Amino acid sequence: MTPPIREFRRKGMHRLISARWSETGTVLEEVAPDNDRMLADAARLDAATNERIRGELNGLAGISQFELVYGIPNAHIVRAAFLHPGPFGARFSDTTRGAWYAADSVQTSIAEVSYHRARRLAEMVVPGLPGERPDEEASEYDDWQADFEAAFHALEPAEKYADCLKPEPVPKCYATSQALARQLLAAQSNGIIYPSVRRSGATCIACFRPALVHRPRRGERYEIRLVAVTGRRAEDTGEYRREVRVVRR
Repeated sequence: MTPPIREFRRKGMHRLISARWSETGTVLEEVAPDNDRMLADAARLDAATNERIRGELNGLAGISQFELVYGIPNAHIVRAAFLHPGPFGARFSDTTRGAWYAADSVQTSIAEVSYHRARRLAEMVVPGLPGERPDEEASEYDDWQADFEAAFHALEPAEKYADCLKPEPVPKCYATSQALARQLLAAQSNGIIYPSVRRSGATCIACFRPALVHRPRRGERYEIRLVAVTGRRAEDTGEYRREVRVVRR
């Protein structure tokens, strides 16, 4: 069932990105800081084996380099979203092509990111710890904001698309939603507006087109700390308490 198309105009949609990926430049500058020719040679060598650079030069199976954006502030952040789809993809993108996922508030983005991090922690085995699971973990994320003004397919009413919004089991529950995304991509869709699966009442977007991610800009940096719920085994419940603080404005 093809979702209806809706005009979507929203400024400052939020996407949390690990802080270590936010900076510009290249680590190769540390190898040859004062020698431009050496740096150029090292960059060409790096391009031969670096997946991100190969994607920017040649595209991926599901996206051409001609769709990617260049020459705008923070273009590298937008490109990375489409060139690093992850080993299982995500809800509305498979392993051949990423998407720009964003939410209507930073609280929604924190809920989405925290869920997936807690799930990964609960799957780890650490001998010697209670329940043989990590008792806590902290990571820093930058709040990247972007504006949208285009027509997107909308999962409305949500009840009709329940198979695309299943919370578990990840990644098996993505099968139907990824199939829908492939169908819509083939029909030249701009992306999908859908209700957040991890925060009731919130709205998310999966934008399929890099050029529609307008004015990407970095906001505050957050530390998200996950602490195992005491008195319970992480392997039984997967429950972690979330603690969030701003570490840089």
